[in-house]
Amino acid sequence: MSLKLDTLAYTNKLRELPPEHKLIFAIVTLFISLATHPPVHIIIALWMGIWTVVYAKIPASIYIKILAAASFFWLTSLPALVINGVSLSDISSIQSDSWLGLNLGEYYIYLSHKGFHQALTIFTRAFASVSCLYFLMLTVPFTEVLQTLRRFKFPTLLIELLLLMYRFIFILWNTATELSIAQKSRLGYRNYRTGIRSLALLIGQLLKRTLQKYSQFSLGIEARGTNYEFRVYAPRRYRPSKRYILEGIVGCVILIALEWWLNAGIFA
Repeated sequence: MSLKLDTLAYTNKLRELPPEHKLIFAIVTLFISLATHPPVHIIIALWMGIWTVVYAKIPASIYIKILAAASFFWLTSLPALVINGVSLSDISSIQSDSWLGLNLGEYYIYLSHKGFHQALTIFTRAFASVSCLYFLMLTVPFTEVLQTLRRFKFPTLLIELLLLMYRFIFILWNTATELSIAQKSRLGYRNYRTGIRSLALLIGQLLKRTLQKYSQFSLGIEARGTNYEFRVYAPRRYRPSKRYILEGIVGCVILIALEWWLNAGIFA
């Protein structure tokens, strides 16, 4: 999946737009997501979906799949906010907050109104924020993100670390895929017990081979006499679009104005 996402970043229909424009757009919408409330979160998520699927022509099936994968982790943590409990002696203090409940021994377990609203806010905010990040990830190759950060005077050491992490993601993925195929061809996952043993062997071999790859990579760098400052070839063949720039600016202004109107009680 990671290789396919990287391919989409190089082949999407917004590829010719300057990466700094897309980076700034994603960061601004991300900050708006973090500072607003659920109605604006929902609009941001839908808007970023339009940019990603309609404008960039990213397949909707892939976009929905990666959003669903992220949503699964959020949903597993939300019940802890919604479900609360108090002792029966304190039940009078939560009458206004209790939505539905039952007695369980000496405790009263209930669904909280405040917890539900808090869970809704967290979920919609996370959904909108991830939509902004996925837009950036699916429309701008990671190397161009790093080049843009370099032009913005981002710390060089941090950029080099990010580049090395990016490189080793694919090394780990390819190594794990090769080992998994070799194990499956030998019926390494034919039952639960064998599968657990094969998985343990895969993790051990993956660590060993990754260390070997890192050692070879370090020796190659030292043999070339590099100063550990990596440069990525990124020819600037971008064409700014006035239409997309205008839509991005107007859209962000509308989102901020909508949040202000909602807080001012105009729609109440």
